[in-house]
Amino acid sequence: QVQLRESGGESAQIGGSLRLSCVISEYIRSQYCMAWFRQAPGRARQGVGSMDSDGDTYYADFVEGRFVVSQDKSKNTLYLEINSLKPEDTGVYYCAAYFSPVTPKCLAGTWYRERGYNYWGQGTQVTVSS
Repeated sequence: QVQLRESGGESAQIGGSLRLSCVISEYIRSQYCMAWFRQAPGRARQGVGSMDSDGDTYYADFVEGRFVVSQDKSKNTLYLEINSLKPEDTGVYYCAAYFSPVTPKCLAGTWYRERGYNYWGQGTQVTVSS
Protein backbone atom coordinates (compact mmCIF):
# COMPACT_ATOMS: atom_id res chain seq x y z
CA GLN A 1 0.00 0.00 0.00
CA VAL A 2 0.97 3.65 -0.29
CA GLN A 3 3.37 4.82 2.42
CA LEU A 4 4.33 8.38 3.33
CA ARG A 5 7.34 9.28 5.44
CA GLU A 6 8.23 12.72 6.77
CA SER A 7 11.69 13.97 7.66
CA GLY A 8 13.49 17.22 8.41
CA GLY A 9 11.90 18.15 11.71
CA GLU A 10 14.32 19.39 14.35
CA SER A 11 14.89 22.01 17.00
CA ALA A 12 15.24 25.50 15.59
CA GLN A 13 15.43 29.05 16.84
CA ILE A 14 12.81 31.75 16.60
CA GLY A 15 13.14 33.53 13.28
CA GLY A 16 14.90 30.63 11.59
CA SER A 17 13.78 28.39 8.75
CA LEU A 18 13.18 24.68 8.17
CA ARG A 19 12.36 22.52 5.20
CA LEU A 20 10.41 19.35 5.82
CA SER A 21 10.21 16.51 3.31
CA CYS A 22 7.61 13.83 2.68
CA VAL A 23 8.46 10.88 0.45
CA ILE A 24 5.57 8.93 -1.03
CA SER A 25 6.21 5.32 -1.96
CA GLU A 26 4.10 5.36 -5.11
CA TYR A 27 1.53 7.37 -7.02
CA ILE A 28 -1.30 4.94 -7.55
CA ARG A 29 -3.10 7.51 -9.70
CA SER A 30 -1.93 10.58 -11.61
CA GLN A 31 -4.59 12.70 -9.88
CA TYR A 32 -4.07 13.46 -6.21
CA CYS A 33 -4.15 15.95 -3.38
CA MET A 34 -1.33 16.01 -0.83
CA ALA A 35 -1.28 18.09 2.32
CA TRP A 36 0.67 19.04 5.41
CA PHE A 37 -1.00 19.04 8.82
CA ARG A 38 0.42 19.93 12.20
CA GLN A 39 -0.53 19.23 15.79
CA ALA A 40 0.72 21.44 18.59
CA PRO A 41 0.90 20.04 22.13
CA GLY A 42 -2.58 19.89 23.61
CA ARG A 43 -4.17 21.14 20.40
CA ALA A 44 -6.19 19.62 17.60
CA ARG A 45 -4.53 18.72 14.34
CA GLN A 46 -4.89 21.45 11.72
CA GLY A 47 -4.25 21.75 8.02
CA VAL A 48 -1.25 23.85 7.00
CA GLY A 49 -1.23 23.69 3.22
CA SER A 50 -1.76 21.38 0.28
CA MET A 51 -0.83 20.82 -3.34
CA ASP A 52 -2.75 19.05 -6.08
CA SER A 53 -1.58 17.19 -9.15
CA ASP A 54 -1.90 20.38 -11.24
CA GLY A 55 0.63 22.07 -8.95
CA ASP A 56 -1.85 24.47 -7.38
CA THR A 57 -1.41 25.20 -3.68
CA TYR A 58 -3.84 25.93 -0.87
CA TYR A 59 -2.97 27.41 2.52
CA ALA A 60 -4.51 27.98 5.91
CA ASP A 61 -5.03 31.62 6.86
CA PHE A 62 -2.53 31.44 9.71
CA VAL A 63 0.30 30.72 7.27
CA GLU A 64 0.41 34.40 6.28
CA GLY A 65 3.07 33.79 3.65
CA ARG A 66 5.54 32.04 5.98
CA PHE A 67 4.91 28.50 4.69
CA VAL A 68 5.53 27.21 1.17
CA VAL A 69 4.39 23.84 -0.15
CA SER A 70 6.28 22.48 -3.16
CA GLN A 71 7.02 19.14 -4.77
CA ASP A 72 9.56 17.25 -6.83
CA LYS A 73 7.63 14.55 -8.65
CA SER A 74 10.82 12.92 -9.93
CA LYS A 75 11.80 12.26 -6.31
CA ASN A 76 8.30 11.38 -5.11
CA THR A 77 8.71 14.16 -2.57
CA LEU A 78 6.49 16.87 -1.13
CA TYR A 79 8.16 19.74 0.76
CA LEU A 80 7.11 22.24 3.37
CA GLU A 81 9.27 25.32 3.93
CA ILE A 82 8.66 27.17 7.16
CA ASN A 83 10.17 30.64 7.46
CA SER A 84 10.34 33.18 10.30
CA LEU A 85 9.74 30.40 12.81
CA LYS A 86 7.62 31.19 15.84
CA PRO A 87 7.22 29.23 19.09
CA GLU A 88 3.64 28.43 18.10
CA ASP A 89 4.98 26.51 15.09
CA THR A 90 6.13 23.82 17.53
CA GLY A 91 4.40 20.49 17.01
CA VAL A 92 4.30 17.30 15.02
CA TYR A 93 4.00 17.82 11.28
CA TYR A 94 2.28 15.18 9.17
CA CYS A 95 1.88 14.70 5.45
CA ALA A 96 -1.21 13.10 3.99
CA ALA A 97 -2.58 12.17 0.59
CA TYR A 98 -5.55 10.93 -1.31
CA PHE A 99 -5.86 9.84 -4.92
CA SER A 100 -8.83 10.73 -7.06
CA PRO A 101 -10.34 8.94 -10.06
CA VAL A 102 -12.32 12.04 -11.05
CA THR A 103 -10.35 15.25 -10.44
CA PRO A 104 -6.73 16.48 -10.44
CA LYS A 105 -7.59 19.17 -7.88
CA CYS A 106 -7.66 19.62 -4.17
CA LEU A 107 -10.89 21.32 -3.20
CA ALA A 108 -10.44 24.85 -1.89
CA GLY A 109 -13.17 24.49 0.70
CA THR A 110 -12.30 21.04 2.04
CA TRP A 111 -8.58 20.28 1.58
CA TYR A 112 -8.00 20.91 5.29
CA ARG A 113 -10.39 18.17 6.45
CA GLU A 114 -8.50 15.22 7.93
CA ARG A 115 -11.16 12.70 7.02
CA GLY A 116 -10.59 13.32 3.32
CA TYR A 117 -7.12 11.76 3.43
CA ASN A 118 -6.66 8.01 3.58
CA TYR A 119 -2.84 7.89 3.57
CA TRP A 120 -0.80 9.43 6.38
CA GLY A 121 2.81 9.63 7.46
CA GLN A 122 3.96 9.09 11.03
CA GLY A 123 4.93 12.71 11.62
CA THR A 124 8.12 14.67 12.26
CA GLN A 125 8.73 16.83 15.32
CA VAL A 126 9.43 20.54 15.00
CA THR A 127 10.50 22.43 18.12
CA VAL A 128 10.96 26.21 18.04
CA SER A 129 12.50 28.04 20.97
CA SER A 130 14.71 31.00 21.82
